[in-house]
Amino acid sequence: MIKLFKFCAVALLLCLLAIVVAVAVALQRIPGALDAPEDAPAGLLIDNVRLVSMHPDRPRVEASQAVLIQGESIVSIGEAGAINAPAGTLVIQGEGRTLIPGLIDAHVHLFDEAELAAYLAHGVTGLRNMSGFPFHLDLIERIEQGELLAPDLITTGPILNSPGPNANLLQQFVTTADEARQAVGAQHAAGFRRLKVYSNLTREAYEAIVAEARRLDMRMTGHSPEGERTAGIPYKQAFTVPWEESLGVGLSPLEHVETLVWHSLRDDLDEQKMRAVARRLADSGEAVSPTLIAHRRLVSVAESRGAYLRRPGSETINPLVRLLESDAEAFWSGVDVSHYEGPHATFFLTATGMLHEAGVPLIVGTDAGGFGIIPGASLTRELELLVRAGLSPYEALASATRVSAESLGFDRSGVIAVGFRANLVLLDGDPLNDISVAEFPSAVILRGQFIDSSALMALRQGARDTSVVRTAWRLAEYLFTK
Repeated sequence: MIKLFKFCAVALLLCLLAIVVAVAVALQRIPGALDAPEDAPAGLLIDNVRLVSMHPDRPRVEASQAVLIQGESIVSIGEAGAINAPAGTLVIQGEGRTLIPGLIDAHVHLFDEAELAAYLAHGVTGLRNMSGFPFHLDLIERIEQGELLAPDLITTGPILNSPGPNANLLQQFVTTADEARQAVGAQHAAGFRRLKVYSNLTREAYEAIVAEARRLDMRMTGHSPEGERTAGIPYKQAFTVPWEESLGVGLSPLEHVETLVWHSLRDDLDEQKMRAVARRLADSGEAVSPTLIAHRRLVSVAESRGAYLRRPGSETINPLVRLLESDAEAFWSGVDVSHYEGPHATFFLTATGMLHEAGVPLIVGTDAGGFGIIPGASLTRELELLVRAGLSPYEALASATRVSAESLGFDRSGVIAVGFRANLVLLDGDPLNDISVAEFPSAVILRGQFIDSSALMALRQGARDTSVVRTAWRLAEYLFTK
């Protein structure tokens, strides 16, 4: 009996050791395509290129331009052939191609380093993560110190919510003012400087979050809080916290046009009422991230009977997310969307067009990290939807570059101008004629580093190297410490 006990104890110890080793290996096994280059040329000159600078004082498109980069910054812009490149400068001929600022995905849920490769491979040089875990702060530091060739990253803290129909395990629940103040203070102490609020927040908790955010100088973003959703809300009685109480308190951008329609219109797809909401938003000044693809994805899954979930690139979606969302995938693969989701998807396009016409700043986010939304490539799908909503290709690109950078606080980004960070995308063809060419760049420049087509291919391959173990460890770390 004693021998059996010793054997079981040793076997258990070996199993635990194997788990520790597996986790350690997974945490270290980051795609090699993200390794920062050991050396770099003295500078980079992109010559004879079609320039879409997004600078408000320059023409929308300028032919035969040259851009000189040294270090992480743009140092000169001029006519093709007119800039004398210093010795050792890498010269790239841009004839027939278009240079635009690096794209920003303003709404993602990042679970794994491999996803960074997917974004970068598709020209996304800036990311805003919308549900923070401890590893995101470490990841930001590694990126800023040049340890990883990865997009600029900002993050909110853990989502602040109250119990209710939109609650989930990864959120931080607060109900009272004291709980809300403590949660905000704890996030600030941990190093987060952005808060994300969510739909179920009670009035007491929401008002305390707003006050504490002001005191600590923290940015707020998220869903407009509704308060407790009792029986009859929203169709028979109004929300406990009216939509108007999200305006003028620093809650910007507001996330999801579907949330805006749900809360402000109480799910009434009325165009006249929507125009009034758009005018009110324009007067107040909040930006909006429509994330049209987040809802459109559900319609596409249903209409294709699940085939949409197996399209090329789907293998780069985090495998743990695919596992945890398998029930949702099965559900939406069998839904009839003709009565509710389909008409709503059409109205969300209309509503987004109205917001744009009214002058509401629109930024571009995808909600990637949920099922069916491919990291990186989905940003082009969102741009296509914005064009369908009534934006010109130039306006859609401006939303994904300059407007997003200004609204979110990406320093010296979103515009091709002297002194700005050299986050750029080189495209074959003209995205102002066909926005879809943005999906597959011929080259990306990240903080002055030139990433050519072969390196982009390696990034796309590295994006498949996601890890269930690595992601599960990060989630467990958060759940056991929150």
